[in-house]
Amino acid sequence: MCRLTIVTTAGRPDDASLQLADFARNELEAEIVPRQKRSVKNLADNYDANVIVAGKNRYEYYAKGADAPFFFHPNSSAFRLKRVARGEQEPLLTACDLQQGDSFLDCTLGIGSDCLLAAFVVGVQGKVTGLEADRNVAFIVKNGMQTYDTTELPLTACMRNIEVIHADALEFLRQQPSNSYDVVYMDPMFEQVIEESSNFEALRHAGSHIALSAAWVDEAIRVAKKRVVLKAHYQSEWFELYGFKRDIRLTSKFHYGIIQK
Repeated sequence: MCRLTIVTTAGRPDDASLQLADFARNELEAEIVPRQKRSVKNLADNYDANVIVAGKNRYEYYAKGADAPFFFHPNSSAFRLKRVARGEQEPLLTACDLQQGDSFLDCTLGIGSDCLLAAFVVGVQGKVTGLEADRNVAFIVKNGMQTYDTTELPLTACMRNIEVIHADALEFLRQQPSNSYDVVYMDPMFEQVIEESSNFEALRHAGSHIALSAAWVDEAIRVAKKRVVLKAHYQSEWFELYGFKRDIRLTSKFHYGIIQK
């Protein structure tokens, strides 16, 4: 059973905050609850609900019980994009072997950093689709990618060219024709927490924790035209269990696995 989600505003809402709240209400078919000087925790407890706060220029998502909000910000993506633009190696892109014009399906969108890198490489002739199982996370990221104000190029162009879809990855894959995406990518929530990734703790609490399965991998192989790529903790059994060739990175706590078509 899905937990109720309510929408509220910042403590002192202005017209922009009220408009954002109304947009979220329509998109998520959620009830707007007046803030009335109440804390987010108080609202979450009183309504036994997740809370989306419409601030003055962004949304913050407090999953029930979360201490910190999840919100969209492309900081890590901007850093990684600058490195790629300088010609430096990016492990994700090496594993995916993306080319200009390719199509890329990210089955586990999260905050969208990997999709941004993919969008940069495939360009306007390519196609990047990100799936997110949690409806609220999908809403936050989709809205952020379409509205985040940045003068940094190519970051803005990359964000605008990504299609975000709220969907269960396995069900979505089952509906796609065979060989319909060049690369299918999967980055499920790690079975083991990587302590250095503390900035993703809010997402870890808010997002859907879906374990990789044989059915998921089989469908990914069917839909992929070139390769399937898995990102997982270096101690994960998924690589060997599902037949991925591991790209071992001795200095990293996560590895990429590849199934070449």
